[in-house]
Amino acid sequence: MKILTAAQLAAADAATQESQNISSNELMERVSTLVFNKIHERLNGAPVPIKIFCGIGNNGGDGLAIARHMIQHGYHVTTFVTNCSKKRSKNFLINYDRIKEASNDWPVLLDCADDIPEIGKNDIVIDAIFGTGINKPVTGWMAHLFDRLNNSGAFIVSVDMPSGLYSNTAQVKEAAIIAANHTFTFNNPKLSFFLADTGMYTGSFEVIDIGLDPQFLSQVDPVAVLITNQSAQNIYRPRKKFTHKGDYGHVLIMAGSQGKMGAAVLAASAAVQSGAGKVTAYIPQHGNTILQSSVPEVMTLCDEGVDVLKDFNVAIEKYTLCIGPGIGQDSKTIAAFTTAIKKQSHPILVDADGINILAHDKALIDYLPKLSVLTPHDGELERLVGTWESGIERLEKAKAFSTEHDLILVLKGAHAVTVYKDNMYINDSGNAGMATAGSGDVLSGVITAFIAQGYDPLMAAVFGTYIHGASGDLAAQTYAHEGLKASIISNFIGPAILQLFRQEAQQAG
Repeated sequence: MKILTAAQLAAADAATQESQNISSNELMERVSTLVFNKIHERLNGAPVPIKIFCGIGNNGGDGLAIARHMIQHGYHVTTFVTNCSKKRSKNFLINYDRIKEASNDWPVLLDCADDIPEIGKNDIVIDAIFGTGINKPVTGWMAHLFDRLNNSGAFIVSVDMPSGLYSNTAQVKEAAIIAANHTFTFNNPKLSFFLADTGMYTGSFEVIDIGLDPQFLSQVDPVAVLITNQSAQNIYRPRKKFTHKGDYGHVLIMAGSQGKMGAAVLAASAAVQSGAGKVTAYIPQHGNTILQSSVPEVMTLCDEGVDVLKDFNVAIEKYTLCIGPGIGQDSKTIAAFTTAIKKQSHPILVDADGINILAHDKALIDYLPKLSVLTPHDGELERLVGTWESGIERLEKAKAFSTEHDLILVLKGAHAVTVYKDNMYINDSGNAGMATAGSGDVLSGVITAFIAQGYDPLMAAVFGTYIHGASGDLAAQTYAHEGLKASIISNFIGPAILQLFRQEAQQAG
């Protein structure tokens, strides 16, 4: 699913009006009817107090049209207009007149802080004040209104966007933004829905297909792509019957140190469960028994170091390297890490302490093969690219780093983002229970296994991230978020791949 900018969505509206020979107000009526139907399905005529707050632009026009539909269906509706300017959109004015016909009264005009009504915790609030067109922070009495709504305890439903939230540009810190419980967004989700500093304002969100021109949507270049179950299906490469383990690659996991051998176990186990033909763990000597007893499917090669890695002396000819989980940053390990990456000619995966070593000596980055994958959490990313002031700036810095070094970044988080130059892929699987030690080690093993199997490194990162999250989602159905641990997530990798197509079969049935 494409994620578009506010400007692209405005252009899509215009293209739709032209291709379908409809007016902007007819498109608005279509949209408002679809939103009303969604709300009506849930409320089913319940006698709850509903307060609808409308701006004076097109988002406000949507709100007025929704209010009209609700009044006509017998709901207890009070409609408010935030009278913050004399510039009213044409579609707002059309729907402002229409609501008088439905209610025999005009909406309540709000001109200042004294006009802000009381909001009860049993109220349902529909927020249709500002949409994707907002380009400056909300201040003054309008900010007081937002604060009143956010602290009311009422259930807030936002139309297209929580008011005050920008679609795809950096948000001003501590800006006034309505914190919705649920957002009905039009046709495409917005980039800000997936970022840590802004995503909390949407609550849960639901994409409503409003019938925008399909030709325009197919041709426009998105700001990012949302990876869903269907997207993952399209990436998956089914196996052929007459093949053997040599056809599915050999993963070499260079990992572990005293007290951190679990990282090697988790990464190696995940690589096995993700379909790598062979997996070897390159580990300190003290970890051999741990690996051999924990994952019997994994072969081991022991470094000369007892507690930490000291060298890299591998006799394997063809392998895909995963390096970094749990290796620590001992000076001898840094030397071994440097030797290892200098010997590579094909894309590798670097995680954890491997990324920290690169961040400490950025000259080493130039030794990484092109299209190698780095999987930093935010602390590791900050060491690589510097600090950022917003989620948008974080992405811009990641894109610049990727472009400069021709590397792929998987930015871990609630919605992991895979970045390659100007291309971004936002993951739509996973849950809060995956915020647990070792989950990143599992991700490293998963992605490396798909690279080894011949997936394009970018698609291996995108697909591996989705499968990792889907494994956590399946595991959470049995263990709950609190009960998840990394090894459990790893055990659900196979079921997660099966689930890609099981869902499709269930829908077809």
